[in-house]
Amino acid sequence: MKPARIVVAVPVAPQCICSRLRTEVDELVCLQAPMYFYAIGQFYEDFSQIADEEVIELLREAAQPVARAAQERDSSSERNSTMIPVRKQPSDFDTRDVLIDLEGVTLQGSLTLPKDARGLVLFAHGSGSSRHSPRNLYVAQILHSHGIGTLLFDLLTRYEESVDQYSGELRFDIPFLARRLVEATRWLKAIPGTKELQVGYFGASTGAGAALVAAAELPESVCTVVSRGGRPDLAGNALAHVHASTLLIVGGHDEAVIAMNREALMKLKCQDKKLVIIPRATHLFEEPGTLEAVAKVAEEWFVRHFTHVEKELILETPVRAS
Repeated sequence: MKPARIVVAVPVAPQCICSRLRTEVDELVCLQAPMYFYAIGQFYEDFSQIADEEVIELLREAAQPVARAAQERDSSSERNSTMIPVRKQPSDFDTRDVLIDLEGVTLQGSLTLPKDARGLVLFAHGSGSSRHSPRNLYVAQILHSHGIGTLLFDLLTRYEESVDQYSGELRFDIPFLARRLVEATRWLKAIPGTKELQVGYFGASTGAGAALVAAAELPESVCTVVSRGGRPDLAGNALAHVHASTLLIVGGHDEAVIAMNREALMKLKCQDKKLVIIPRATHLFEEPGTLEAVAKVAEEWFVRHFTHVEKELILETPVRAS
């Protein structure tokens, strides 16, 4: 579920368990860590069970100050502002919230078109994320400043997100996510003002696998794909059918994903393909300067592969497929 911070708080635990937990969480709070530990009950005068209702009420009381603090912040993305750089957007662009009508569902998105856009990039977010991903938003801002339009949209409906939050059945369903991306691309190609633009994909995590599958299905529409910390290996046999130029970006400390990307790079048959490893970066590119490096490499790749369109684009209203 991509929490911003994980804290484990317990009254008592063995020293060996404390040592192991400290490497897995952001903070461990333990009042007692005895060397000789046989059973939890030995540390309690009263070890009787507590009713679920009492636990729920205590959690509700503890959450109240947290909820009040959250109300003072605009969104979950702004809670990450200490690690995500903020850039001033250029003034000569048009941003609209859009509803993407597909077969049987309507997806929410944000469409931004700079004046005389070079091309248009669709963002395919990773598992458990959404169009509000602060990292994707930052990369999108960089692209805007270089004349590239973006569409950030949710691959799942709100109901599907609520189901997937507990089951995880959709976030790794690459064919399903790829179909959504293909349909969204065709939706864009039907809108006056965007149908003339060259299209690229920016995929993160599992979204990269979906982006490559969609690119293989739409060779005439998609000219380039960029993957950030992605799982291109999840595209499977579709890798051999991708004609779009492909850039794979991975963190230098994300060793398992580096191996997956190298294997996927060998399976890609497109003429223009490249793997870029960002030094000192982990999977989420949280280290100082690493996300900026990702945005710079991605921007240069898209600018090089988009042919500039000498035409002012006008986004018509309403932006909704019939």
